[in-house]
Amino acid sequence: MDSILLILRDYGTLLLVGQYPNGPLGGLAVTLLLSLLGLTLAFPIGVVMALARLSPFRWLRWPAIALVYVARGVPLLMFIFWVYFFVPLLIGRTVTGFTTMVVTLVIYQAAYLSEIVRSGIEGMPKGQAEAARALGLSYIQTMRRVILPQALYNMIPALVSQFVSTIKETSLGYVISVNEVTFAAMQINSSLMTQPFQVYFILAAIYFCLCFSLTQLARFLEGRITSRREGSRQSVVAVVSPSTTTTATAA
Repeated sequence: MDSILLILRDYGTLLLVGQYPNGPLGGLAVTLLLSLLGLTLAFPIGVVMALARLSPFRWLRWPAIALVYVARGVPLLMFIFWVYFFVPLLIGRTVTGFTTMVVTLVIYQAAYLSEIVRSGIEGMPKGQAEAARALGLSYIQTMRRVILPQALYNMIPALVSQFVSTIKETSLGYVISVNEVTFAAMQINSSLMTQPFQVYFILAAIYFCLCFSLTQLARFLEGRITSRREGSRQSVVAVVSPSTTTTATAA
């Protein structure tokens, strides 16, 4: 225990923010930044891919299906290497490991987010779309104004859970020297040489505390959404019941 406290005292800043402000940002700050950028940039792409998968047009549906199956069927580590070697060939210059990891996470997470969005849309009652079309809304207007706002609200817990997965996936950035928290732990271990258990125990504790907190947040949000949904359903029943009773009495 004393050795763990000593490591935290001597290298805690390196694990949290790297060498910042006297050097590049790193550690847990870069892990969170990578996760946020990856998920934020991948989300609109995932929505477009989900809509393409639900499209009646084959020329939209098949490429989206192919991308989803490829991304979900290939390990993330392979994607990292593909992007690391392919992007410089594509643009004609080298890119940093941070940029490589962001591009990789965007492509990889877009495939998973598209499935979350697609399941959320398909989980909506069909009467919602039918009512919107009956009011004269086009397919795009129905999706943008009626279906997507409700589906995205219901998907918030799943999105938080996906954020947890993204945080854990950033740990693979160490293979291309991205200065995230796992890479910082490896630097500490290389410096100490004799305390690998303590160093990686601290690393595991950091991941566990962060991911467990976000998982509890996802559960809380899911409970709130479920309770609001049940409350809305009870309100509808309360409104319908008196009118039904009045009709029955008049008859």
